[in-house]
Amino acid sequence: MRSTYRENDVNILLKDITGMIEPLDNIEREKRIQSGVHYSEMLPKEKLPSEDYLKTFYSSLENYALPTAKAVEILSRKIIEEKGKDAVLVSLARAGTPVGVLLKRYIQLEYNVDIPHFTISIIRGRGIDKNAMNYILKYYPPEKIQFVDGWTGKGAISNQLREAMKDFDGIDDRVAVLSDPAGITDLCGTHQDFLIPSSCLNSTVSGLMSRTFYRSDIIGGNDFHGAMYYGEFEEHDKTNLFIDKITENFGKNYSFNEIPVTESPIEEVKNIAEKYNISDINFVKPGIGETTRVLLRRIPWKILVHSFDDYEYLGHIYQLAKEKNIELEIYPFKAYKACGLIKRLADT
Repeated sequence: MRSTYRENDVNILLKDITGMIEPLDNIEREKRIQSGVHYSEMLPKEKLPSEDYLKTFYSSLENYALPTAKAVEILSRKIIEEKGKDAVLVSLARAGTPVGVLLKRYIQLEYNVDIPHFTISIIRGRGIDKNAMNYILKYYPPEKIQFVDGWTGKGAISNQLREAMKDFDGIDDRVAVLSDPAGITDLCGTHQDFLIPSSCLNSTVSGLMSRTFYRSDIIGGNDFHGAMYYGEFEEHDKTNLFIDKITENFGKNYSFNEIPVTESPIEEVKNIAEKYNISDINFVKPGIGETTRVLLRRIPWKILVHSFDDYEYLGHIYQLAKEKNIELEIYPFKAYKACGLIKRLADT
């Protein structure tokens, strides 16, 4: 699989399907998803960010490089404490991949060990890439594997991973994340819903790789799950800019302001669904990372935010909502800072 990640940062276990399918725009994808086509059978037609939005990415990178670096440090120590210096990182493509790269780099810096890092596909409703898992297990013991992702929203991928690991003995079925506002794991950098700058962009901060793909006419029985390479964006790629900026902040002082959550985050999601008359909880996307992805890849009808003037955390969300003419509304969050509500096209 082609990518713009540096070769020693990650071993990508994906089939390159560039040119094999035609990416679709968000409206067409949303229609097909809501008519029953699984999202993994299509790929999005990605667009470059506007100049104004790119400015918000740079601003986010400047503001949140330090907390991101600190979350990487905290999580790295937890992984080494549990799995040892011979741990094996397996990041979940694609949001988990840059996080896995950062963990690998910090562990090398702090512990002077070069641990393996793979990235593989897991797809909600389809499961994990078993061929990729079997490939890794040929070379490494199951108890050393640590799954990695960027953040938790409602915990859907965590649930999918737990289900998938029933087919594999001796593997820790928890996913390690930088930000866990859903409150589902202690294997995190923080429970705070903070802005991880890589969530602001699509492929241009993810090695120019698409999200992962699975359709039986293209992915054979012995193949890894697929992804395509957005080669037309090479001169606009920010992947290593992001990784290097976070790496520069390793070792600097920063403390997260952890606020105890009195209400279960998933209950907060259910309350949102009830208030806005949303029958399918999959149409509620809580947390800064998930809200950003909804604005970039889906068709939201409303974005809930905890404030209209939190430009430090939510500036990029305000900008995207403005560009896409999406309504913003204040909501009294307890665990999250933002939430995207997806439009049911049959109702429009």
